[in-house]
Amino acid sequence: MFRITKEFHFSASHQLTSLPSDHQCARLHGHNYIVEVELSAKELDAHGFVRDYHDLAPLKRYIDESLDHQHLNDVLGHEQVTAEYLARHLYEWCKARLPETAAVRVSETPKTWAEYRP
Repeated sequence: MFRITKEFHFSASHQLTSLPSDHQCARLHGHNYIVEVELSAKELDAHGFVRDYHDLAPLKRYIDESLDHQHLNDVLGHEQVTAEYLARHLYEWCKARLPETAAVRVSETPKTWAEYRP
């Protein structure tokens, strides 16, 4: 199996309202998110690629236009926009456009990652 990954960055706010009010994540706060998309294929295409990295440009546009510097709870219409939820959301967005999508990882801090891989 061949695998490629590409990383994207954006900043946004969110709030986890189901947590106790004294939990720091219950308050409105933000992160400098890192998103890593993994594509895989058993065979390479005629150019020797799993997928041309240029084909990921629509994901960059989606992130820049829809998520960057936004309040994710409002944009995604969900009360609990965790890193796990965001990883699944981005996986589904990618999979609908890039069938080679194998996983999406999301980092909110330099030491934490959440991954969605069916």
